[in-house]
Amino acid sequence: MLLGREKLSVVDSVHRVVALQAQEPPSPYVALWNRIADFDPVELDTAFTSHQVVKATLMRVTLHAVAADDYTTFHEGMTNTLRAARLNDRRFTATGLSAADADALIPSLLSFADRGRSKDDMEALLAEQLGDDAHPGVWWALRQVAAVAHNPTGGPWSYGRIPMYVAGPTTPPRSAQRAAIQELIRHYLAGFGPASVRDFRQFAMLRQSVVGPAFDAMVDTLTVLEGPGGEVLYDITGGVLPPEDVPAPPRLLGMWDSVLLAHADRTRIISDESRQAVIQRNGDVLPAVLVDGYVSGVWRPIGEGIEVHALRGLGDDAWDALNEEAASMLAFLADREPTIYGRYGRWWNELPSGETRVLRG
Repeated sequence: MLLGREKLSVVDSVHRVVALQAQEPPSPYVALWNRIADFDPVELDTAFTSHQVVKATLMRVTLHAVAADDYTTFHEGMTNTLRAARLNDRRFTATGLSAADADALIPSLLSFADRGRSKDDMEALLAEQLGDDAHPGVWWALRQVAAVAHNPTGGPWSYGRIPMYVAGPTTPPRSAQRAAIQELIRHYLAGFGPASVRDFRQFAMLRQSVVGPAFDAMVDTLTVLEGPGGEVLYDITGGVLPPEDVPAPPRLLGMWDSVLLAHADRTRIISDESRQAVIQRNGDVLPAVLVDGYVSGVWRPIGEGIEVHALRGLGDDAWDALNEEAASMLAFLADREPTIYGRYGRWWNELPSGETRVLRG
């Protein structure tokens, strides 16, 4: 949906783009502003508060916003990764509890989280159950292992810095995991294909021993293509491939936009040189500027404008088009929070040389 904003509902759009990375509360809104024609952020507010869109820890063990109908499948497909990342971490193993002990605690946690609960609420419940064995590492692990979502807390982006928790949609039995992984693959290919097995592993953070057999079981139902370097690529049958010369209008992507993180081979959208500037050493992914379908700079709100720092030379037409996008972005942010992402300003001090303009529309 980056080749042209489309008239779709928020829920249908979130489903179509698979998942919106959401550790920064404004990012799902900015992602949909880039993709939906005449995007009304109130529609996303409503989708969050009605739990039609769910915010939870899923792919790559990071927060994503996903359509509620997709949450169950995605969580089930990611279960083993979530369990390994949290139950094998020293913050949980230091509690002295086993994985079986953790599993035994989950039903009561989910029952208790029938409405928004704070971290203190959840830890108090665990203290009642565990007594002297209570430890902060228990809730730290279970908040991501269990089917627990974030509950909206209000504010300009529906979620603030202090999370509240609520039980997510019902998770199917663990025996459904193989089918869930295949459905996650199919959904990923619909959003980001053609893609390789390696690309999907990057997107989800799943082991080759799990992903390889899943692709093998599905191969007869997929379209198999050859990538530019001879790599095997997969797509859903009937997947749309735009012509290589299709116009790609400029876009101001939010932090951690999924299109920058959905492939192991990221050179399809960002050069290795630009990647070093946009994707920081601690994993922060700066708000990126797309020109002709490639990352060409970074942006941030500053004063009454949008500062764009170019990572390659841009022509007058590109700057004019970015100025129009900046005007729309400024109007969009004005009613919510004009200075999003301000706490990441330190990275701008380390950007390579390049032309910088403040665009005001």
